[in-house]
Amino acid sequence: MKNLTPREIVVELDRHIVGQADAKKAVAIAIRNRWRRQQLEEEMRKEVAPKNILMIGPTGVGKTEIARRLAKLTGAPFIKVEASKYTEVGYYGRDVESMIRELVENAIGIVREREMANVETEANKRVTERLVDLLAPAPASFDVGVDSSDSPERYERTREKMRAMLVAGELENRNVEINIEQKVQAMMIPGMGGPGMEGGMDFDMQGMLEKILPKNVSTREMTIAEARKVLFDQECEALINQEKVNALAVELAEDTGIIFIDELDKVVASEGGRGADVSRQGVQRDLLPIVEGTTVQTRYGYIRTDHVLFVAAGAFHKVQPSDLMPELQGRFPIRVELDDLSKDDFVRILAEPRNALTKQYTALMATEGVKIAFAEDAIDALATYAHQVNQTTQNIGARRLHTIMERLLEELSFEAPDMKMGSVDINAAYVRERLEEIAQDEDLSKFIL
Repeated sequence: MKNLTPREIVVELDRHIVGQADAKKAVAIAIRNRWRRQQLEEEMRKEVAPKNILMIGPTGVGKTEIARRLAKLTGAPFIKVEASKYTEVGYYGRDVESMIRELVENAIGIVREREMANVETEANKRVTERLVDLLAPAPASFDVGVDSSDSPERYERTREKMRAMLVAGELENRNVEINIEQKVQAMMIPGMGGPGMEGGMDFDMQGMLEKILPKNVSTREMTIAEARKVLFDQECEALINQEKVNALAVELAEDTGIIFIDELDKVVASEGGRGADVSRQGVQRDLLPIVEGTTVQTRYGYIRTDHVLFVAAGAFHKVQPSDLMPELQGRFPIRVELDDLSKDDFVRILAEPRNALTKQYTALMATEGVKIAFAEDAIDALATYAHQVNQTTQNIGARRLHTIMERLLEELSFEAPDMKMGSVDINAAYVRERLEEIAQDEDLSKFIL
């Protein structure tokens, strides 16, 4: 894990997410505690459990973004799931153990990328040699004559010349024919998977079929540039030890995995509930052992969830965290409440983060040769409208800005390709002209913004 202090984590999160200092601080401490655990002796390390976090706040205030940025920052395996997508074991649908399998798949991708970086140099060497073989195939036999055009020496000189041209990138548009192995696709047979298996058995049927069935190889013609990518993937596949990747991925998921469970409030049963509420209560019961710590079977081996960090979130408008099962509540010892976004927050969201919407749209229009510039009063006006519409209709937080920006720049986005070049200054008057009428009419703003 990256050795980041809580302060450094918060600073990095601040680059992308406005406000929510308490939530950032809580997750920063949780991540640092994971690093601290790695430094302990093995006996003590086993005893230190992660401090799972429950984020409480309305939609669009940054709950998901905090967890997502955190995972990217630490390089940890990360998945986001919605609690409402799961059903109790025995019902048709996804079972909660599938989130652990998804986490391992994510870890496989991370480890594969790391291993590919380790074998990149050797793979590129092999790719060059295979391309040389394609461009200058060895003749069936060499004539003995000194002046023969098929002498071994001449053949080696030709290969050296081809190799030098390939390295220099002079043959990228030359066509070659390469063999591509088509992987056998495992077909899910109805009824093979039991309840919660989502239609298929949880073992590596794909790998089993690849061993049993004959390989399907096809020949395709492509440029050297295209062939490089295909051959590079093939050589990496040959150089990487898949069993090692699987073992490292399981270990990575167990020690550093992060699962973000959104909409946790949606699996709280209402008073005296029946029907769907029974399944909701069942989902909580099924979640409990996963969060407490259990062993889940995956196609890559068994994985323990004792040290996976769970970050749950929910709006909790109609229900309270105390309405969750007491045992499940106890597995989320850290509670943080996220604040509603104010108009000033919207101003900062539009201008400050690296991925701010104003910067995104400026870059998008620049691809058409159109330069747009947002004045300060324009950003203030946009924030005012976003906050106003959130107050008078459904409060969807910062997501409202996406709709308002699309409406603001709809005409410009349509006309930009025909403008070819030019510049547009967006000020408060420009914003009011396009949004005032809609924002004032509550019915219109409800459906359009």
